Amino acid sequence: METKTGTKKAPAAKTTASKTTTAKASAKTAAKTPAKKGAAKELKDLFEDSLKDIYWAEKALLKALPTMMKNATDAKLKKAIDNHITETEEQIVRLEECFEALGKKAQAKKCDAMQGLLDEGKSIIEETEPGTVRDAGIIAAAQKVEHYEIATYGTLAAFAKVLKEEDCLKHLLNTLEEEKKCDELLTKVADTNLNSKAI
Repeated sequence: METKTGTKKAPAAKTTASKTTTAKASAKTAAKTPAKKGAAKELKDLFEDSLKDIYWAEKALLKALPTMMKNATDAKLKKAIDNHITETEEQIVRLEECFEALGKKAQAKKCDAMQGLLDEGKSIIEETEPGTVRDAGIIAAAQKVEHYEIATYGTLAAFAKVLKEEDCLKHLLNTLEEEKKCDELLTKVADTNLNSKAI
């Protein structure tokens, strides 16, 4: 195939094949990552470690939500964030009850994923003018957080089920349901002309 200038354009299939070959070559030369000292050896260890991770994440989110609410202008968005502050407080208590059911002290371990999401949310607020554009940005940031939490609680619930940790499973499923509803509510708020007004 020739372009208007007469030069030949490489077929897309070859470019894709080249990228796939490069990825496969990288996979062959990649080194296995050695486990850190004290790394999880059993699923129960990974489960407990992941609980520490989301416990930190929820506490960090609880500190960040009031800033999101203060910077939002849409009444429905403000109410949704305010409701989620109350839910997050309850979710933290549930996690503490989970630790108690496992016979462990509630302990937080820094969650790099949540820190990154909250940093991004802060940047969005700083880089948008107050009003509908900032509101749209806050919803986008909040939904990224919700999607992370949905994935995390879904995985933890699956672990709890396999480990037969029934008390934990009940708490985790309750929280998972709340996170899904919060995500749906944010979508509704965005769809009620908020995104259109931000154009």
